[in-house]
Amino acid sequence: MITYEGRRLGELAAAGRWPELLGLFRRMRGTSPRAAGPVGHLIAYGAPPEVAARLFDGDAGPGTAAGEHDCDAGPLWEVLAARHSWRRLAPLLEPAPVRRLAVHTRALLGDDPAGCAEADPEGVPLVLQPWEEAGWEASCRVREYLPRGGARRALLALPATREDLGPLDLPSSGNEVHGQDATRLLAGLAPWLQAVCVRGTAPDAAARLAPGRSAFAGHLPFAAAYPALVQAASGLPALGSAHGRLAVWRLLTAMTGARRPAPAEVDALVGRLRCLTWADPRDELWHLHLALEDPATGLAWAVTGSTEP
Repeated sequence: MITYEGRRLGELAAAGRWPELLGLFRRMRGTSPRAAGPVGHLIAYGAPPEVAARLFDGDAGPGTAAGEHDCDAGPLWEVLAARHSWRRLAPLLEPAPVRRLAVHTRALLGDDPAGCAEADPEGVPLVLQPWEEAGWEASCRVREYLPRGGARRALLALPATREDLGPLDLPSSGNEVHGQDATRLLAGLAPWLQAVCVRGTAPDAAARLAPGRSAFAGHLPFAAAYPALVQAASGLPALGSAHGRLAVWRLLTAMTGARRPAPAEVDALVGRLRCLTWADPRDELWHLHLALEDPATGLAWAVTGSTEP
């Protein structure tokens, strides 16, 4: 339902009265942050970047600036980063958390911000590795935001279909390994996921979480599973795809046993991972069933869950 207030805001945006909308956002942000979201979306989407970047500046006083958690259909920083190259945004965005997330958003969209951005504080590369690009089109990596509010998003469930899956008799589940950081990070990608680590193979890990002693399953390269992991970790409106990318890099880094990402080590891990996905008849529209086996360590992880998007 389009309200009078919504029409008025749309008219201001259509007339290019961005400073007026920015002032309104700041007044609302100080008293009712959630109500300010739609105004922020209009500015982040349609205003010139010189104006839109000021959403995140605190020059109007405490409590008036948007932060990394301000959102409408998605985070305001992601709306802005989806609209402009990093070269345009680099001299304009000031808050470090917002800059970082915007940089990784631009990387997901195929931009190369490495030459005009500070190094990531965790050491995550500012350009996509080949395995990060391989499994999906650039147009699917970030929500598609609409001018007057709302967003569209490709639904990247795993497995996406039952094609290329076949019957698999699962072994007795492997011996569970407790206390692994990677297990915690895998389960923490989304609130609807559970994860386990075993000493054994991908089927051993899957047997811990798959229903029954057999499954309709299939092997796949990690690059094909990566998009679903990123999307699971960025499913909430206040989270963007950059959050998902950073979460998956933390997960892979933990699987290597390191504390900071070393791209060469993560690339080597990705290259040797043996991945298995399976179907579950209880699946909702958004589901994730994946086992990841590292033959170098003899450890395997499985993660599973299903929810409405």
